[in-house]
Amino acid sequence: MSEQYPTVMSWSGGKDSALALHYLLQQKEFDVRCLLTTINEHFGRIAMHGVRKQLLIDQATQLNMPLVEVNLPEMPDMEVYENAMGGMLSGLAADGITQVAFGDIFLEDLKLYREQQLGGFGLKGIFPLWGKDTREIMNEFIDLGFKTVVVCAQDGLKELCGQVMDRDFIKGLPKHIDPCGENGEFHTFVFDGPIFRSPIVFKLGELVCRSFPNPNPNQGHHNSPIKFWYRDLM
Repeated sequence: MSEQYPTVMSWSGGKDSALALHYLLQQKEFDVRCLLTTINEHFGRIAMHGVRKQLLIDQATQLNMPLVEVNLPEMPDMEVYENAMGGMLSGLAADGITQVAFGDIFLEDLKLYREQQLGGFGLKGIFPLWGKDTREIMNEFIDLGFKTVVVCAQDGLKELCGQVMDRDFIKGLPKHIDPCGENGEFHTFVFDGPIFRSPIVFKLGELVCRSFPNPNPNQGHHNSPIKFWYRDLM
């Protein structure tokens, strides 16, 4: 019998992590032990995506997987984030975890950062979707029967929030927008698919706009906050 690697899936609740998890579950060498998610402790929602914690719990239940949470304050700086994540990774390594999987596709600097962070705890990063064409990823995602709704989008893409991603959605995206939103254009919540025991039931709530400090401040108007629109799911 071949060796199995105890693995944690870094879980955002969105399409990329769902498809990456699907890939891992098809490969016998990975023993996926749990989902790892960062939570905005102040709001009780998935960090960045803004999805209610209860819907995250519903996902874990339908995936039949334990959920491990890293609780973060509102708008943590890098030191706070790395301390919280480091404590969790240290504990996972002590429990025998050797791999952490991510849904990243082509952001080299993010992949390098993750690998460096994990390496400090003797862990290895796994990237099942790495280097794949994002349009092909979305076609496969849809063909497999996954269903996902846009819950967050950059300012200027407000109309995407609340839409379910299908082929018409992808065809209608502006050409400069990545089909997977890999540059941070939008984020999603997966509510059905081949790895779920049953679909997750929800209804659309209010649409709100939030501002965040610009992570890359420059001179002039580029120093202004960045805005994201959020569609609440109930």
